[in-house]
Amino acid sequence: MPNLLVDERDQKFVLYEQLKIDELCQYAKYGEFSREMFDMVLEAAQKLAEKELAPTNQDGDVKGVSLEGGQVRVPESFHQAYRYYCEGGWASLPIDQEMGGQGFPSALYCATMELFAAANQAFSMYPGLTIGAARLIEHYGTEEQQREYMDKMYTMEWCGTMCLTEPQAGSDVGALRTRATKRPDGSYSIVGNKIFISAGDHDLSENIIHMVLARVEGAPPGTKGISIFIVPKYRIENGEFVPNDVACTAVEKKMGIHGSSTCALSFGEKESCIGYLLGQENEGMKIMFNMMNEARLAVGMQGLSQASAAYMQALRYAKDRQQGPEISTMKDPNAPKVPIFDHPDVRRMLLWMKSVTEGMRALLYYAGYCEDRVKCAPTLEEAAKYQGFLDILIPICKAWSSDMGFRVTELAVQVHGGYGYCREYPVEQNMRDVKIASIYEGTNGIQALDLVGRKLSYKQGILFKNIVQETGILLKSAKKNYRLKDIVEPFDVARKHLIEVTRYFGLKSITEDFMTPILYATPYLELFGDVAIGFMLLWQAVIADRRLQELYDDAKADTPEKKAELVKTNRSAAFYRGKLASAQFFANTILPLAPGKARSIMSGERSAIDLPEESFALF
Repeated sequence: MPNLLVDERDQKFVLYEQLKIDELCQYAKYGEFSREMFDMVLEAAQKLAEKELAPTNQDGDVKGVSLEGGQVRVPESFHQAYRYYCEGGWASLPIDQEMGGQGFPSALYCATMELFAAANQAFSMYPGLTIGAARLIEHYGTEEQQREYMDKMYTMEWCGTMCLTEPQAGSDVGALRTRATKRPDGSYSIVGNKIFISAGDHDLSENIIHMVLARVEGAPPGTKGISIFIVPKYRIENGEFVPNDVACTAVEKKMGIHGSSTCALSFGEKESCIGYLLGQENEGMKIMFNMMNEARLAVGMQGLSQASAAYMQALRYAKDRQQGPEISTMKDPNAPKVPIFDHPDVRRMLLWMKSVTEGMRALLYYAGYCEDRVKCAPTLEEAAKYQGFLDILIPICKAWSSDMGFRVTELAVQVHGGYGYCREYPVEQNMRDVKIASIYEGTNGIQALDLVGRKLSYKQGILFKNIVQETGILLKSAKKNYRLKDIVEPFDVARKHLIEVTRYFGLKSITEDFMTPILYATPYLELFGDVAIGFMLLWQAVIADRRLQELYDDAKADTPEKKAELVKTNRSAAFYRGKLASAQFFANTILPLAPGKARSIMSGERSAIDLPEESFALF
């Protein structure tokens, strides 16, 4: 039975042919690894995803989590899957060996994350949050904190969370009210409430370590006065677990990810909650952003994973579902029925899903690859270059991938027709589960503000200039291949419009009309994402065209008929032909929207700002 979670051939294309991650093994950082070891990891991850995680997905969706006597219970099926996950050491795959991890490249870790989240997004959130929290302790914790908490979190013996949101302080984190009062022994008493805490309480591990944002008494107002604390569910005293006055007061009833425990937590209701400062006082936001950037890449992976699973399911359904005659014989009542895959509109939807999903995969794996290049860069200049690529692409990875991931699942439901709207088929769960990705870890509107407000202005626009230069190098090379003309030209035009709008934003930001870049930050991010994905697909097309021509030459397929026959009989030729089609379709159906998007952004339209509040609707 084929893998209906992730296109494994495309995974390997991105990892080995596009990014060439096996060449990372030339660096001392990854010198002990090899292509064979990477393949073993991928094979084992796929087996775990298919055999253990995927079977728990619907169970988690139907049963959800429950709060019983102050303890959150996850579906029983999750426990066995969790044991297999821990035994395989999957959480520590990219963690440095000096910290107890396995030290594999982040790009490879992205591939495993996609598989696990495609199998069960709700389940994958428990280890995902744990590793993010543990990495904060790795980077900012004391040696004692690392030994007491981090080590057990990297083995998943203990789990972790991030606790930011409060009822009155969602995106406005600076409005939080959770208080921290210093105790004589240097620890802090924590008092406050947090909501929407993913994996906030559960029974998968014996302890949960919360990263809690709070304000120390006397600290400055706003985000400048926020600190971050390690707050365990159980603290250890004299070698024994002691309840640390952290209580789950409710679990949210959500649209999707039912198997993930989204909790409201109370800290210090009995005035006996103790927290331990991470880093220095008033450095909480700086430290938390370290985790959030990593989390935003992981959320982008959720968009990709659900898109991938939904596309694979829709493709299989379209090939199996018989409905209506072939379009040229539709007036003949005796014409045989054909699979809906043969209907043009269905094929259009499927190719849209394919091209977008493959572009997302390339972009997100590339972000992981940038992390790898930073870690093994031989010079500070090279490390800064790849860190810059990562910094400017993170909001794109999170926002564009989660938005378009939802769109892919939506089309998957459409391909299924009425069945897609029913729980009989898994695509409706894909659609419900993925929607949260555009909301948490900073809404996509916040990602757009980060891109426009921080990343574009950083060091006089150096991050954007480097991206323009990098895409220009590929463009110059691709223009030499006449076979890619239909892909290159739309990308070139879209890229020029992105540059034009970016300059327009730069000018507006120093005038009285500085609100324009803020008003149109989200459309700008969408345009940027289109170009970034276009760049990834053009890069893939250059590779695929070369590989396909080699196959044609080897088979002496020198006529259109012989080439078509080779594509039908040779799996590699079929794959590369599909890669070219993805790039061509994206270039000719999505990138041509760039001029219109650019005109819209630069139109000067301000009704959304200027319209009086009373005119939006009469209540």
